[in-house]
Amino acid sequence: MTYRVTVDADVCISSGKCVADEPEAFRFDDDDIAETVPGAPELPDRRLLDVARNCPSGAIRLFDGDTEVDVL
Repeated sequence: MTYRVTVDADVCISSGKCVADEPEAFRFDDDDIAETVPGAPELPDRRLLDVARNCPSGAIRLFDGDTEVDVL
């Protein structure tokens, strides 16, 4: 199963780590807050875990169905 990804805009500090690591999956919005790219190719769960773990503010959240995945 592929994780569902969200970015918590209230937590994002615009470091750009996710955008640099996976530019096809993440981008900056007009306020320079990271967001997922609609229609982006799905990333493997292992890669999504890596990207979420590398987010310095912890703004990237992963879900397996309705359950949030502990990325730490």
